[in-house]
Amino acid sequence: MFKTRLLSGIVLVLIALFTLISGGKILFATLFIISLIGMNELYKVFDIHKKAPGICGYLFAIAYYGLLYAKPLLPEGVDWFLLLFMAFMIAMMIILVFGYPKYRTEQIFVAFFGLFYVAVMLSFIYRTRLLPAGIFTVWLVFICSWGCDTCAYCVGMLIGKHKMAPKLSPKKSVEGGIGGIVGAALLAVIYALAINHFGNAGVDVVRFAVIGAAGGAISQVGDLAASAIKRFHDIKDYGKFIPGHGGILDRFDSVIVTAPIIYYLAVLL
Repeated sequence: MFKTRLLSGIVLVLIALFTLISGGKILFATLFIISLIGMNELYKVFDIHKKAPGICGYLFAIAYYGLLYAKPLLPEGVDWFLLLFMAFMIAMMIILVFGYPKYRTEQIFVAFFGLFYVAVMLSFIYRTRLLPAGIFTVWLVFICSWGCDTCAYCVGMLIGKHKMAPKLSPKKSVEGGIGGIVGAALLAVIYALAINHFGNAGVDVVRFAVIGAAGGAISQVGDLAASAIKRFHDIKDYGKFIPGHGGILDRFDSVIVTAPIIYYLAVLL
């Protein structure tokens, strides 16, 4: 099991290296595929992956990514994304009304939630890569999420005493959570120093530390939120797409919520 998990982890890192460095169409296509797989995993939990709400969710996810890619070519003055989401909401209402009582309101809500939670939020990795110096900034998404997770685990194992969310995740501690935030900030500082030295990036180390700390904090919320959904529905993993790790949502639960935070902090700071 450990060997399988390790090998899968190495493959994930190699794919991340290739896609993030390449950027452009390769990164876009990778995120698009991952988003659809992640949505399918979430929709399976609520049994809509092969039903009208889920199918509608997939179609609008495809439309969203198409709109994101074509945005530079579209006429200005129209909020195309808001228009798309309004159309999706109306489509969900139509399915609820004309499918009544076949679908529960929970299933309609999660179809709409799934588009935002998985497809839209993951797309911020691509958006971050498009920013000026995005080739450097985009790595903060993974440094904050995966780095925080590793640091939190190590600190929690060493000195963790106070439970953060005992009913939801008994193994996570307050000390581990703080250690994860501090660790993510330190990793961001080390990363900033490295790219300034070897890549002449010219990034502000203090700003990277702030982004690292904020990203580390929110990544833990994403991790716990994904766990809460699994606990409510009594499942161990969202899927088996990544051997030893579970599904896309099991591995990217913290990345999903971290990506938008990194994007907006990078823009603001």
